[in-house]
Amino acid sequence: MKIRILVTYNILKESFADAPDNYEFILPSAPSFTKEEIIERLPECDGLLSMFNFPIDKDIIDVGARLKIISNFGVGFNNVDIDYAKSKGIVVTNTPDPVVEPTAELAFALMSTLSRRIAECNRKLHTKDSIRWGVMENLGTGLYNKTLGIVGMGRIGQSVAKRAAVSGMKIIYYNRHRLPEDIERKYSAEYVSLDSILSQSDYISLHTPLNESTYHLIDAEALSKMKKGVFLVNTARGPVIDESALVVALECGHIGGAGLDVFEKEPEINNGLLGRDNVILVPHIGTATVEARIAMGKYAVKNITLFFDGESPLSRVV
Repeated sequence: MKIRILVTYNILKESFADAPDNYEFILPSAPSFTKEEIIERLPECDGLLSMFNFPIDKDIIDVGARLKIISNFGVGFNNVDIDYAKSKGIVVTNTPDPVVEPTAELAFALMSTLSRRIAECNRKLHTKDSIRWGVMENLGTGLYNKTLGIVGMGRIGQSVAKRAAVSGMKIIYYNRHRLPEDIERKYSAEYVSLDSILSQSDYISLHTPLNESTYHLIDAEALSKMKKGVFLVNTARGPVIDESALVVALECGHIGGAGLDVFEKEPEINNGLLGRDNVILVPHIGTATVEARIAMGKYAVKNITLFFDGESPLSRVV
């Protein structure tokens, strides 16, 4: 009898290339199953491979009579009711390794795009807007010799630091715990307080998980402490920033610009962020490369097969 796994999203077929023959993966014909379809199919399944943006709540967990594992496709797992799954004895896993490099690439790309006004100039050239050609026109700012403040110096933060160091940026960071000295030396990074990050940085890149302590970490007070003209990048979680406060800071010119991959009420976008040349918005594409999606899928599948083989998954949350 095959082990049946319900997959909430129609992920790339290469994800299942290494799975043994005794597994049956049930995928939607549409891009995604609805909640109702999952509730209908899950009672006959042993595992659930869930997408990071699909809520796995008590209603879904309760119908999983055979459900033993929820393998979440993504590093974040706030879409899963972790406490309830744990109370039911269900293992929850995630896919942290494959997301590191693509997310860091995007964070650095957003910084570069903001600093050199790339999106603004591109739009104006395409629309024949008020673009001006000339040696003293369209001036941006460089990354070289600027201070980058990284909030959350985990693996993604360190990968951003690696890119910043090559570009000649000074790196300061704030983390729950100070990193070992050898890692600090590797990036010439200095451990400072959050207030120092806010007041000293020319660029700030956010890489924190979303929890009670990081919800609205960047609020009106934090924004007011930032250096005038700072560029703020968020590829972590939307609610880490109070978007209403960010709009006010942009409107008064205190913030030089923002690059956002994630949003407070995603997929809804705060109207105050729209139509601004100094705000770059992308639709949660931090890991959206073909290579990353395949790697994430294989990782999620490997978590499942290891679990059913009686071994430890690659990355277990609970």
